[in-house]
Amino acid sequence: MVVLENVHLTLKSRAGEVNILRGIDLAIDTGESVGVVGPSGSGKSTMLAVIAGLERVSAGRVVVAGTEFAGLSEDALALFRRRHVGIVFQSFHLIPAMTALENVAVPMELSGFSDAFDRARAGLAAVGLDGRVDHYPAQLSGGEQQRVALARAFATGPALVLADEPTGNLDTVTGSQIIDLMFEIRAREDTTLVLITHDSAVADRCDRVVHLNDGRIARPTDAAPAAATSGELR
Repeated sequence: MVVLENVHLTLKSRAGEVNILRGIDLAIDTGESVGVVGPSGSGKSTMLAVIAGLERVSAGRVVVAGTEFAGLSEDALALFRRRHVGIVFQSFHLIPAMTALENVAVPMELSGFSDAFDRARAGLAAVGLDGRVDHYPAQLSGGEQQRVALARAFATGPALVLADEPTGNLDTVTGSQIIDLMFEIRAREDTTLVLITHDSAVADRCDRVVHLNDGRIARPTDAAPAAATSGELR
């Protein structure tokens, strides 16, 4: 599902060039769940943005769902995300002027689903919000907003869901409920999941854990399968 080969990302700043990613090699199988952990500033969110096509790499190769990102325009990348990728953010990123139902339906409408609102209602019911479809984000608790974000991320049946600290703005109990829900939906839909978290217990629920440190994969917890090349970190 995801192949990163010798990926580098360097940004310019007033103090000079900043190396964010320093030669990332990573392969993620279809249907696999991968937890990404590491200290703040280690490049976790940047790596997720690269996989989503939201950040252009300085060097290396990025292939997601069989599509190589090199040479794709911003419009082509946006279309790819719409069709294949769901994203869950720490800060929810719901549209304030839209109801829960509209927030979930919009990506499906953009993708051409004729039954977008019916599917959105079903998606909200699946996360326990069938009674809150007409509420705006400001009328919802943090946990409810993240449930809407989950329903939105899985709404189009994406092959890949990327979650960046999805419980970071939630209390422990609510965060645990959101993680349970995410893994439940992911298992039901057989979706590939890449999850950034500071919580080792959450990361350990994934099939595999990848450790990032200073823009590099520090130590994969599982040995590479025999089919992988010797230089490929998994």
